[in-house]
Amino acid sequence: MKILRTILHIDEEKCDGCGLCVPACEEGAIEIAGGKVRLVSERRCDGLGACIGECPRGALTLVEQEAERFDETTAGVKTPSPAAPSALSHWPVQIRLVPPGALFLWNARLLIAADCTAVAYPGFHGELLPGRVVLLGCPKFDDLAAYREKFVEILKKNEIREITVCAMEVPCCQGLERAVREAVALSGRNIPVECRIVTVDGGIRS
Repeated sequence: MKILRTILHIDEEKCDGCGLCVPACEEGAIEIAGGKVRLVSERRCDGLGACIGECPRGALTLVEQEAERFDETTAGVKTPSPAAPSALSHWPVQIRLVPPGALFLWNARLLIAADCTAVAYPGFHGELLPGRVVLLGCPKFDDLAAYREKFVEILKKNEIREITVCAMEVPCCQGLERAVREAVALSGRNIPVECRIVTVDGGIRS
């Protein structure tokens, strides 16, 4: 039976799936699914809004509406999320190991990503990787000049449709985008490049 009470409202247009709100909810009422936060059950939401202050995008608010009664016997019982399938379509993935003439590069949408982004950003497989060929590397410890040369060779040998660069927000990671843009210029190809930055707290921005 539903009653009129205060409950969490999620604006999916604003939510970027960063997940910062989830640990703030001691009742286990919210989770990340499909790259967005969602309410697991109305009965688990106490309507106090402890999660709201953790959302950097203002996607969470409290509204008064008809909802199931809060059931404290179910609160705090975390529902494990099913493992999402891998979106990886090829192997190898390390920049140094990928042959420039690999068949999976032809007519590809490239995702050139710093190693740490795949661990730091929860939506890497669900949002960034589908439909893209990923090349991973570390712009801090690897040779960026060698990366640039490899990228030029890849771009000259293959009809690359677009490139998305994914780097961490830390300064040592910013050379990756520069190496990619320089390689595009040196290749003589007109290929659109966009960059996504993963924050150290697991969010993402353009």
